[in-house]
Amino acid sequence: MVPQRQCEFFLLRYVPDAVKDEFVNIGVVMLEAEAGFADIRLTRDWRRVRCLDPGVDVEMLEAVEREIRARLTDVQDRDALVRKLEDSLSNLIQLSPAKGCLTDDPRKEIEEIASMYLETKRVGEKREASGRRRIYGQMRAAFEQAGVWPHMRQGIAVEQYTHKGDPLKIDCGYRPNGDIKLFQAISLAADVNVAKVLAFSYPQIAASILRQENATAQLTAVVEANMNIEDEGVSFAYKILEQSGIRVVAVGQMQQIAEIARKELRL
Repeated sequence: MVPQRQCEFFLLRYVPDAVKDEFVNIGVVMLEAEAGFADIRLTRDWRRVRCLDPGVDVEMLEAVEREIRARLTDVQDRDALVRKLEDSLSNLIQLSPAKGCLTDDPRKEIEEIASMYLETKRVGEKREASGRRRIYGQMRAAFEQAGVWPHMRQGIAVEQYTHKGDPLKIDCGYRPNGDIKLFQAISLAADVNVAKVLAFSYPQIAASILRQENATAQLTAVVEANMNIEDEGVSFAYKILEQSGIRVVAVGQMQQIAEIARKELRL
């Protein structure tokens, strides 16, 4: 088995107006814990940036990329490097909080992360949204049939647990017996990378819920029925979700789960 390497990544955010505090992700910096790997990827698709700031100076941003890449060539002290990066960036560019990841190939990992966070949504992603909507609809219908839905928190903004501007929202959840049970519909049939996004975010969400609400979080990812576990991509998605402490269930199990929720909420 190929040994896993502990890495972390930071997003480079373009913030043209500090007062509005609006930003768009423009780059990814990845560092290995033992200072073995360090690299940067900058977006080559500036459409989202120009939507936020039509007058963006792309040449300046590309110069920042070259400067950061030069600093990454001599990684002796990870903390010192991060401080240098933060000090060298202008007010227009900010470094996000670090997110950890395990990988056997950091070069491949940074490409996948860049694809997830930097690329403009395309037609294929519309299919993913459609698949997710179907799963969400079935999940919600099960909770409504059990009379649970009106008693649940819905559209839970993750930024209250991570950092301001985090766009992720958890579909729904409830709190029985001191625990918080959360549910998120995802479509693995359309794009297994959605599992990685959720897996990256969840540990920080769970830690913040424990700290802020003194409750243990339990997140369930609801996926399509009859997924082929033998498929390499699907198997990877299940593995990374479960490694992050996320339970994975098929949407066909929602009636039983909704009935458990009804009993736990004493409805």
